[in-house]
Amino acid sequence: MRCVIASFPFDFVQSEVQTLMAGVTPEPAVGPCAVIGDHTYPVKQVGEVITRQDRRDFTAAEVTRALRRLGFTCVTAPAPSADPLG
Repeated sequence: MRCVIASFPFDFVQSEVQTLMAGVTPEPAVGPCAVIGDHTYPVKQVGEVITRQDRRDFTAAEVTRALRRLGFTCVTAPAPSADPLG
């Protein structure tokens, strides 16, 4: 499927994204995230891996839109709250 991220066209299929993300340790899930396999990744991390672009060059919305079109589940993970007892 053709996607445009940071003004560059990419052709991705779901299995290719899964292969590229295999073995990548997920960063802490905060904000827009994608569920790929058994892991939840921040979409900016996924975008950086699959496009090989600096994550400052694209928006989370661009990657989220592309991943949803490919059939991945995208969620918004809340920021960790401070421990009120601590």
